[in-house]
Amino acid sequence: MTTPKLHVACLLLALPTLLPNFGPAPARAAAGNQQPFEWVSPLENGAHFRQILPPTLKHAAFKSPSMGIDVGYYIYLPPGYETTRARYPVVYYLHGGRPGGESKAVRLSTFVDAALKKGTIRPTLYVFPNGGPVSWYDMPDIKNGMGESVFVNELIPHIDKTYRTWGTREGRALEGYSQGGRGTTRIMFKHPELFLSVAPGGSGYGPEKKVQENDGYESPNLRFLPIGYNTWDLAKAYAARPNRPALDILIWDGTKCFNYEFNLQFSAYLKQLNIPHEFLSIKDVPHTDAGSYEKNGDDIMRHHQKVFAQHRPKP
Repeated sequence: MTTPKLHVACLLLALPTLLPNFGPAPARAAAGNQQPFEWVSPLENGAHFRQILPPTLKHAAFKSPSMGIDVGYYIYLPPGYETTRARYPVVYYLHGGRPGGESKAVRLSTFVDAALKKGTIRPTLYVFPNGGPVSWYDMPDIKNGMGESVFVNELIPHIDKTYRTWGTREGRALEGYSQGGRGTTRIMFKHPELFLSVAPGGSGYGPEKKVQENDGYESPNLRFLPIGYNTWDLAKAYAARPNRPALDILIWDGTKCFNYEFNLQFSAYLKQLNIPHEFLSIKDVPHTDAGSYEKNGDDIMRHHQKVFAQHRPKP
């Protein structure tokens, strides 16, 4: 028996309230004030949610060379992965909220699975990593706090080694929402040699502006690396790079999202820097990645597929 589309959509939108640490969380510098964080944090009550999420969504972990501990992630394997020898492009989806947790965005795998089954996208791996104690930021003063470095320097090589990926920037996409949109933006401008297709969504470019203008402080109790470690300065540094690797950029946000106006401002800033990009306005959607995907998820996924199609290797 199939579940009506409306019921599935309502259930997906309700998942943030059903799963712990699924929605955005306020950032706090003091560890005692943070929500509990673990580098391995699979879904609680996983047997129940396996009835909702795609059966090919798998939880796994790898040993971090820098920390000496396990780091968890979820990976969506397209149907047929286990029975073929084909190689696949991969999309890394960076979750929102703080602290990190690989379960926070796995609900989107349902949209990916549906798009693949109806032929909107071709078979693609989707990886849902753990962003670390202050999601997607490197925090040298926090033990095991290098969220960005663990992702860039350790998880990506692990995925390319462990799974049948293309192993090239043309077959490697980066996407994220809210805090993950901020992470996507910083990482894509710092490491354009790793990705070609990138799609930050619902990003908090307002807090990033505070970081830029206040010597790294987002708030009195939260300070990041003070010199240039924000989306605005990194975009400018990328624009100034000679022979910079091209990025195929899609910025997306709901028109009722509290970050929407700053997303428009950041888009205008990129235009001033002569950084080509597209902007997708998702009508009447507030701050929600599932709600954005319910309306325009196929368009976001097609952005990556367009790039993959242009660079698909011969069998």
